[in-house]
Amino acid sequence: MQDQSAQIAWRDGDLPVSTRFDDPYFSLQGGLAETSHVFLAGNDLPARFRDGFHIAELGFGTGLNLLAALHLWRGSGQRGQLHFTTFEAYPMTALEMRRAQGAFPELALLAEELSPFWHDSPHTFVLPDLKFSLIQGDARETLPLWQGQADAWFLDGFSPAKNPEMWGEDLLAEVGKHTAPDGTAATYTAAGFVRRGLQAAGFDVTRQQGYGSKRHMTVARKANE
Repeated sequence: MQDQSAQIAWRDGDLPVSTRFDDPYFSLQGGLAETSHVFLAGNDLPARFRDGFHIAELGFGTGLNLLAALHLWRGSGQRGQLHFTTFEAYPMTALEMRRAQGAFPELALLAEELSPFWHDSPHTFVLPDLKFSLIQGDARETLPLWQGQADAWFLDGFSPAKNPEMWGEDLLAEVGKHTAPDGTAATYTAAGFVRRGLQAAGFDVTRQQGYGSKRHMTVARKANE
């Protein structure tokens, strides 16, 4: 039976690195700042927030993007409920997630609030302002079965050079099929084959300034048919 654990090594104290993919889970230059730049601003958030706004994500990792999105939702005074669906093949344990999240004191209270839910499986829970679901397994198999439509996608798999399965044209086509009209996607990578895959999936794609030492990132909006 294939090992479904995250397979983590810890570098410099509490920086999680995937030994499976030889890649850190968040930026060495500031994980929260990168999330804010790439995934939140890259999807024009919080301006597009509304009750029932649905974020979908490839690669849940440490849960940092969820914490950052919910923190922004609450901080921007939204009413109603944020929907957040994430696809993850190798989820961290609850203890690993809390250790990794400890690197972000700005999110400490929120991390503590959500901590009890990571001990449950499957990871699905509802709060007054959040409806969350983690779909475990290979996204190439699970995303085609998903019945949802996302308003914004966080494409946060490991580096395309080290985890090409998460960036293949067939999977990006499924992202396009599961994106609402005028929906968006954002990712830290500007790899040409990723941009072309998003274009083939029905997105208008542009490069924008990346975070930190990364020159470019990719943002995409579902093209009007």
